[in-house]
Amino acid sequence: MPEDIDQSEVDETGGDEGTGDTTSTIDSFGLLQASGNKIVDKNNNPVQLRGMSLFWSQWMGQYYTKEAISWLKKDWKCNIVRAAMGVEDTDGYLSNKETEKQKVYTVIDAAIEEGIYVIVDWHSHHAEDHLEEAKVFFSEVAQKYGSTPNIIYEIYNEPLNVSWKDVLKPYHEQVIAEIRKHDPDNLIICGTRTWSQDVDEVIGNTINDINVAYTLHYYAATHKQFLRDKAQKALDNGIPLFVTEYGVTEASGNGFIDTNEARAWWDFMDQNKISWCNWSIADKEEASAALKPNASGTGGWTEDQITISGTMVREEIKTKNP
Repeated sequence: MPEDIDQSEVDETGGDEGTGDTTSTIDSFGLLQASGNKIVDKNNNPVQLRGMSLFWSQWMGQYYTKEAISWLKKDWKCNIVRAAMGVEDTDGYLSNKETEKQKVYTVIDAAIEEGIYVIVDWHSHHAEDHLEEAKVFFSEVAQKYGSTPNIIYEIYNEPLNVSWKDVLKPYHEQVIAEIRKHDPDNLIICGTRTWSQDVDEVIGNTINDINVAYTLHYYAATHKQFLRDKAQKALDNGIPLFVTEYGVTEASGNGFIDTNEARAWWDFMDQNKISWCNWSIADKEEASAALKPNASGTGGWTEDQITISGTMVREEIKTKNP
């Protein structure tokens, strides 16, 4: 998330418990590919995924469990989850490589078992300062999981005010080169300037890789029509977008929940078949957290354990991911 970091087209899940149909999301859609300004499935049909992002791994590790991922799939009907591995901040990956990596692997393994997609997110605001560490990490992930269609690489969460041309694009290209040594096929999502909002800067300067999308992040009470206009400009120029993180709150992750803007954004993403993950599965006392304090790390959350934001988003996922 941007601030306060110290704390019918094809868009179905492909399975319906209760009908006896055990076809998973992965069975239905298979390997995802960027095609024009869309993400398409194995049959070249546009696909839109909807799910939840976990919070910074080092501060909300209790939800990096097999049981929580299973519950998000079964009860919330998520067909994608995002593992937000904190990198350089207190107790993040740079300080505790094996601990944080194993949390991510637990989530990946659970998503594979549930037949849903999983985003592996290098959750950093300064990734260009840790290029070699990113290359080593994503090389390992690609060697371990690159043969599965479930995996999506998000190689830089939210860059700050640094140049797309001179800093971000070269960073992405070097990390992608490491991934492609072991995984030539799976989707890679690349962060954009200014908290992953300046997606229009990619126009005319895209990354030379056959399967890349670009990150768009928003918080509905802060980022309104002006950011949708920026996103539309990118789409109109053939740039595929992926909303790996958004909130119905202000950009701080707290404050006012803007219901009207939340719905405007959902409509925009539906119209353009843009996949999304909501921020976040956390029990932190802030408006963007989906869970109330002390909610279990193993799922099974009752309605009175889910926040206003969590209730809104869960309903949207359950309605749209039948």
